[in-house]
Amino acid sequence: MGDLCVYIEIDGSRTRVGKISGNRPENAVFRYEPAYLNAYGSKAVSISLPLQSEEFSPLRTKMFFEGLLPEGFTRRSVAQWLRADENDYLTILAGLGKECLGAIQILAEGDTPPEPAYRKLTEKEVRDFAAEGAAASAELVTKAHLSLTGASGKAGLYLDTKEGSWYLPEGTAPSTHIVKQSHVRLKDIVVNEQLCQLTAKHLGIRVPDSFIAEPQAGESLPMLFATGRYDRKMPDCPAVLSGHPVPLRLHQEDFAQALGVPAAEKYESPGRHYLHDMFTLLRMYSADPVSDQLRLWDMIIFDHLVGNADNHIKNFSLLYNESLSGIRLAPAYDMVSTAVYESQTRNMAMNIGGQYDLSSIGRASFAAAAAEAGIGSRMALQRFDRMAEAFVPALEKAADELEKTGISRAAELKDEILRFGGIADLI
Repeated sequence: MGDLCVYIEIDGSRTRVGKISGNRPENAVFRYEPAYLNAYGSKAVSISLPLQSEEFSPLRTKMFFEGLLPEGFTRRSVAQWLRADENDYLTILAGLGKECLGAIQILAEGDTPPEPAYRKLTEKEVRDFAAEGAAASAELVTKAHLSLTGASGKAGLYLDTKEGSWYLPEGTAPSTHIVKQSHVRLKDIVVNEQLCQLTAKHLGIRVPDSFIAEPQAGESLPMLFATGRYDRKMPDCPAVLSGHPVPLRLHQEDFAQALGVPAAEKYESPGRHYLHDMFTLLRMYSADPVSDQLRLWDMIIFDHLVGNADNHIKNFSLLYNESLSGIRLAPAYDMVSTAVYESQTRNMAMNIGGQYDLSSIGRASFAAAAAEAGIGSRMALQRFDRMAEAFVPALEKAADELEKTGISRAAELKDEILRFGGIADLI
């Protein structure tokens, strides 16, 4: 395999920042272009890849760039479509890297970028995507060169809000929404996630806009969960493509990428202290470290109350502004009550005050976690108490809102969260 050119969008313009050289993951190295290093105001593409003229090791290179790729079944399916080894992240990146999370784009050296366009999806295509499982999403993302992290069946699509129609981004066209399938992992996962998102929003946690999209009327039919991409921003005077306004790409990186942690180690192992590392990162790099630490603390509390044991460090991200000159904590995403499923572990992805088991975590655990995170214990516990007190009304309000849209399963899920989530030990 030849070199892979790495681009990033800055203020709406695609800029070449460097390249990955090497034909195997074991010898592939990333290096910034001298022209980019010498340009005024150049910024690193990752906290873990600071500006330097020397190449980064194969391990450092892999930890960031492999973090752009899907995981699990979707990755295996994409590898089959590309006729590649699923461990060959370079080949998969070359196939999918034209539309990643954030503002990074990857093109093979010498390749001419495909013409961007938006192709309208038929109702049947949307319905099939909802019904056919992760293999269908893998086919869709491969054909559209879309790289979205995570293990669930999902794709990046463009929503025309005036028409209410979905479009498939082709070439280098950016998407506006991440759309997940309803039954890929667990029963009622779509309703579960939307219920959690609405509850978090009512508690003052910043979340992307989201909604349940039903290809056909009827709750029993497959549904899709659509989340507006917080790493896309519609400018005041956008360019127009295929008759549609084009959003800007905003750069982002998850905490695993920023900390230089391999995706395979996104779940904390004993002896690691991801919570401490995340808060330290915000203190060092956030444009508003005080506000962002409080926002992260609220997210950690919420994950416990709702029973989200999948709160690994790839489910928290940093969001850059258009010029890459400022970094903030990204909105909360991928929040699901895993505690309502018997098949799922009750061990949290990160320890809270030395405790992993959801049932063993309480107020004292959060007091210890605050000390580890480096935030004031009194303030941290005040926020814990306030959120714990407001959680049940917020959850009930969210369930009522979903029921009014015809999603009757929301009431049952609400009761299951109250029974099995971390809130159960506080009421």
